[in-house]
Amino acid sequence: MAQNERQVGKMDKTPYRQAVSALPPRLREAALALPEPLQNRTEEVRLRAGWPMTAVLGADELPLGETPVSPGDLEQLLELASRASVHAVLPQLRRGYLSLEGGHRLGLCGTVSLEDGEVRTLRRLSSAAIRVARQVPGAAGEVLPGLCREGVLRSTLILAPPGLGKTTLLRDLIRCVSEGEGAVPLRVGLADERGEVAALAQGLPQLAVGRRTDVLEGCSKARGLLLLLRSMNPQVLAMDEITEPEDIAALESAAGCGVTLLATAHGERREDLRRRPLYRSLPQFMEKLVLIHRQEGIRTYQVEELL
Repeated sequence: MAQNERQVGKMDKTPYRQAVSALPPRLREAALALPEPLQNRTEEVRLRAGWPMTAVLGADELPLGETPVSPGDLEQLLELASRASVHAVLPQLRRGYLSLEGGHRLGLCGTVSLEDGEVRTLRRLSSAAIRVARQVPGAAGEVLPGLCREGVLRSTLILAPPGLGKTTLLRDLIRCVSEGEGAVPLRVGLADERGEVAALAQGLPQLAVGRRTDVLEGCSKARGLLLLLRSMNPQVLAMDEITEPEDIAALESAAGCGVTLLATAHGERREDLRRRPLYRSLPQFMEKLVLIHRQEGIRTYQVEELL
């Protein structure tokens, strides 16, 4: 086992406990009072001013205590999540969320302050959502054989609505390919803009992405892909959430260099690739498509050919 994965194994907090550690003490205590089996199933913790905090478990939302969340609680949450350096996280705040240690995400709502037509910051916070990031070793086992040719991974797009586990599947695919688990081992370059896939801490991934994976975080996905391509000689390039035309251009450029690609995007069905202008060129250089659905609370995976 690689050294970085030994470090991951030593983490003494469950993903849920790590995610709610950013909450103010009163709310943290209420969140930790949730029975452990339910903690292990919680996907998000929701805070809305004037209402009790809730835990999201699939289609259900369970109250965490009875005391309503106050605007002051939300301000304290932001203070704790930013480690008392709100100014340092303004670039993320402008996108409406913060990335937390461990790959968790804090989404925020409130009054948007604009400057020259662009989001400057959020103020007078009204609600927040902490999305719990979980590592699921073996998540890729069901789909990986269908994504390979003679054991070698082909360029793959993962398509699903928010909250269905695109990042979880991407992370485990990276780990499998990097470790040679179910596929020929390859060098992977991961452009982890928000630190949600590998969750680097002092240079060590907190979430296992494999011994042959090089992680670049903190810069845009498009720029990160091209930096990795130039500097690390990857055989696979991976990124989470295609959102900008620059992401598509970087992927297409990497494909032209003979690199295998792994990426995720928001959508429900194959037709979305034709319906959304941003996605229309993807079938020209991505070979495989994984669709994720939820049926009666169970995630299902569907592999299709794109090329």
